[in-house]
Parts: sequence; structure tokens; C-alpha cells
Amino acid sequence: MAENTTTVGFENKLWIAADKLRGSMDASEYKHVVLGLIFLKYVSDSFSEKYDQLIEENEGFEEDKDEYTADNIFWVPLEARWSEIISYATSVDIGKKIDTAMELIEKENPSLKGVLNKNYSRPELDKTRLGELVTLFTNLEIGSDKAKERDMLGRVYEYFLSKFASAEGKLGGEFYTPSCIVRTLVEILEPYSGRVYDPCCGSGGMFCQSAKFVKEHQGNINNISVYGQESNPTTWKLARMNLALRQIEADMGTHNADSFHEDLHKTLKANYILANPPFNVSDWGGDRIQEDIRWKYGVPPTGNANYAWLQHMLHHLAPNGVMGSVLANGSLSSNTSNEGVIRAEMVKDDMVDCIIAMPGQLFYSTAIPVSLWILRKNKNENTTGKVLFIDARNLGYMVDRRVKELATEDIKKIADTYHNWKNNTGYEDIQGFCKSTIKEEIAEHGYVLTPGRYVGIQEIEDDGISFEEKMECLTGELTNQFKESKKLEDKIRKALGGIGYEV
Repeated sequence: MAENTTTVGFENKLWIAADKLRGSMDASEYKHVVLGLIFLKYVSDSFSEKYDQLIEENEGFEEDKDEYTADNIFWVPLEARWSEIISYATSVDIGKKIDTAMELIEKENPSLKGVLNKNYSRPELDKTRLGELVTLFTNLEIGSDKAKERDMLGRVYEYFLSKFASAEGKLGGEFYTPSCIVRTLVEILEPYSGRVYDPCCGSGGMFCQSAKFVKEHQGNINNISVYGQESNPTTWKLARMNLALRQIEADMGTHNADSFHEDLHKTLKANYILANPPFNVSDWGGDRIQEDIRWKYGVPPTGNANYAWLQHMLHHLAPNGVMGSVLANGSLSSNTSNEGVIRAEMVKDDMVDCIIAMPGQLFYSTAIPVSLWILRKNKNENTTGKVLFIDARNLGYMVDRRVKELATEDIKKIADTYHNWKNNTGYEDIQGFCKSTIKEEIAEHGYVLTPGRYVGIQEIEDDGISFEEKMECLTGELTNQFKESKKLEDKIRKALGGIGYEV
């Protein structure tokens, strides 16, 4: 925890400094200026590290492009390297220099075509502030370890995404899922190897956390294949940059596209699906795809895309695959326009593995309470015909007045409960927190999947004091408070009477 605090402290200091340079620019616009520069610094540092290595080990090959592409490192032409950028930090031409660098990097690296922001020379962007921002990222004060600096840049990028999401409010939710939610899904699904898919990937947070999970568990990042899709063009670019920063090769398609109407991965059967679809979308164009192979459990309502998302993901799930999705709590009980029927059919077909009610206030963008849906094909013998319900609403802590976050131990408690249940390793129902429920009981509740209905109310620890004693004590305290209130009231009346006011 101490290391994380130090890291966040550094990132926050950098954010405060960068935010001061924003001036009157909107956060949504400034986001692309800052994140683009972080990406440019990252690719230049990666190139520079390899460049120095080649001079030391194999001098004469340091300008051989193939030496870099073989190690999945972007080729950075001389004019685009950070050493060139910083030399223009105090020049009025800094914007033009950065635009040129972005254009050259895209030209030399086809996988980045159309991804980078090339609008730094526009007149309304203050060039003095831009130069100061370049200087800020130059002086990261991490030391001479380029590998450590590159890793830090990746974390800074992710941290800045969260801060921009907070600054943008509701719009921020379009590209950012709180990291504690992503980490919870990853710890439950455990995507060690295979195909990982997100049909509405935002800035790519699900993929980054999956890769981090693999590394932390001594796995090989090359054992996972990443597939994503994003409909928003600017968010699609953010994701491409974010994944490149983490050195994650991903099939994101050649362009942004709507997963419902232009499925870029039609034949994909993923081993793991992690997603945070936009909540309760009413204008998803469902009227144009009423008859679709994806609607196995029923045609989703045209006025809400929640069950379209669930069925789209199930359609892309491999025979033994597992998926985790974030959805608004209304989806757990709604019977509007066929939703109840679809939910019932999914339970009957034993697709629903676990439902987790999450704490409120986790999102910067909305106060809507959410749950995690874990759906699995071909459950094991321990969980067949059963659904685990977890009520985690009482977990977490307030980061500030608006936002709550799950601590590492909260995530571990949820994930351990799930794995103990799934693997039959010491799981026990805990009143008010978790309950393993058979399908027949869910049917008795009309196929409503709200965890609180099954886990019950948390037991209050017996303190040995009888109810009568507690009531007598409370009544006595209340009587004394009434007396104090009367004394205060009389004093106020007397004071007002002394200056000629009667109450």
C-alpha cells in the first residue's frame, strides 16, 4: 500500500502541475493535448533505450528500423525524437514541431495510422503553455532508468485518464471505467491465456488490467490475444495509444465502429470477455436488427440496450468461456419489453454464474448503482444449476465527497468468495454478504437477480445488552436532550425580549 501511495503522490503532483497549464481550455479538449504528449514521450523513450542498447552491443545497427520493429518498438525518425521536441520548448513553433513529429511517427508505423493527435499548431492553443508542458514531461525526475520511466509514463497515462474522467463528469464515463471495478472483474475471471474481448472497450482499461494480472502471476503476456471495439472515434484513438504504452498488441479493427451494427469480430469466440457497456442506452438502433442470430434468449427491447449487450457477448463467448459485465442495477429485476423473459431464459440455460451488487458512487460520471454479471458456459460440477449472489454494497471507502473506491482487501474478499464457491474450497454462505442459490429458488422469486433478496440482512453482533435496557437508556438520553433544548429556547426568548422582540 505504501508503494502505491508514493506512486499516486507522484502522479498527482504531475497532474496538478499539468492542470495548472490548462488555463481556460476545456478538460475534454486538453485531454488530447496532454495524453498525446505522454504518448510521444513514451515512444521516444522506448526508441532511445533500444538505440543506446544497440550502440553498446551492436554498433552500426542503431538506425536499422528492423532492429526496433522486431522488438515491438515504434520507429521514431530523428525529427520526431523527444530530444528534438524539447529543443523547441520555448519556440513559437513548438506546435508545428509536435504536429510534424506525430505525422512522421504515423507514416513510419502503419499501425498508428489515424491514431495520433496532430492539431498542436492551432492558433487557440497557447504555445507558451504547450512548451511548459513539454518541459514538465521532460523533467519527470524519475532518474536515469529509462525502463522505469517508461513504466511510469504508462501509469501516468492511466492516472490522467481517471482525472480527466473526473473533470469531465458524465462525459468522462464514455472512456473510463474505475480501476477498482476493472480489477475486480479481472481477479474473478483470471484471464491467464486465450482470447480476451471487449466490445465497448473505451480507453482499453480492461485489457491493461488483464495484462497486468498475467504479469503479476508470472504468466506470459504473449499467451493472451486481445480483441476490442469502440464506437467513439476519439476514444478509439485513446485506447490505441493506451495499449501501445502497455506494449499490448490488440486487434481493434482499422476504425471505430458500433458493435451492434458493424461487428468487426463476427467469427470471434473469446475465452474471456470483460466489458462496461454504456448504461440503459435507448437509441441503439434495435429496431433495425430485430431478427439477429445473437438474440438467442429473446429480442431485446429497442428502448434499452442492456440485454442486447449481454446477448452480444454471450454470442461471442467460447464453449468454455466466461464473461464479466458491468450493468445498471435495474437490469437485475426489470420486466419491461421482454427483459424479464430474456433473464429467465438465461438462468434456465445455466448461463448466470454470479451476480455482485457493487457499492454506490464508484463512477465519476453517474450515481446509478451497478452490479457485476458473471456469465459462464459449461459450469463445473460444483456450480452447475447454481448462482452465487454477493452483496458488496457495504464495502469500499470514500476517496472524496463524491466518489467511493474499493480497497485491495475488498477486491480480494469478493474474488476469494467467488473462487472458494467455484472450486468448492471452504465456501460458506454469510448472511448479508453471500449466498449460493439453486435455480429453483430463483424461479420462485420470478427470476429477479437482486443479491439483497437472497443474501438477507447482515446480522448485528450481540453486545449482551437487552433490548429493554437499550430502550431505557436511549429514552433517558432523549429526555435529557429535550430538557436542554427547553433551557436553550427560554434563554433565546429572554434575550430577544430584552431588545424588544416577542416570540
